[in-house]
Amino acid sequence: MKIAYTGLSLPEGKRKYNDETFADLVDKFRPAKVSPFYFELRPDAYTSSDVIAILHEQLLDLLILDMEKIEGRLSRTEDEAERAVLSRCMAQLEDLKPICDLPLDEDERAIVKALGPLSFTPTVVSSDRAPDADELCHEALDKAGMMFFYTVGKQEVHAWLVRKGADAVTCADRIHSDLARGFIKAELVSCADMMTAHNMQDARSKGLAKLVDRDYIVPENSILDIRFNV
Repeated sequence: MKIAYTGLSLPEGKRKYNDETFADLVDKFRPAKVSPFYFELRPDAYTSSDVIAILHEQLLDLLILDMEKIEGRLSRTEDEAERAVLSRCMAQLEDLKPICDLPLDEDERAIVKALGPLSFTPTVVSSDRAPDADELCHEALDKAGMMFFYTVGKQEVHAWLVRKGADAVTCADRIHSDLARGFIKAELVSCADMMTAHNMQDARSKGLAKLVDRDYIVPENSILDIRFNV
């Protein structure tokens, strides 16, 4: 995940996210390989980042750019649906709030996305000029509606990032497209439950594992084992 930042004292570049759940799983399984989540901090790279983090005192500078873009589009469009949603966006900006915080339905989001205002990107507003990078990343993940699930074993412990509300087949595809293509079932154990078991087999014997279908919504901090046939 790429985080563009402005007005904040942060270490530019890629950083490993200090994920306590991941660390606990690594301590438990002692795998040959670990694959933690990395995020990238990029100064002022608004248009090519997944999240924007900005100092509160500089938020208006960002919002003004969106106001100018929306004003220009409103002066040209004759589409009533577009005018309605862009007028709502303008009111949000004039209230000094980023567009990402405005509730929009799917059709409205498509209209706004086509115009591409900067603050439609998930935007974290910080009052601290020198925030902790991991805490900022946590806020960014929450703002972007993202979550982790994990795969575990003696060979590897891996943290996977997906959107909250992702179903089991989407998570399988995140691991590898073959797992989604040949998806049969997903076996799921919560990370908290796994910490009470020796391994996946022990979790099964204790009734902590659950077999789910492709459309099952995977809870945050779940461990997945995908059953598939290709």
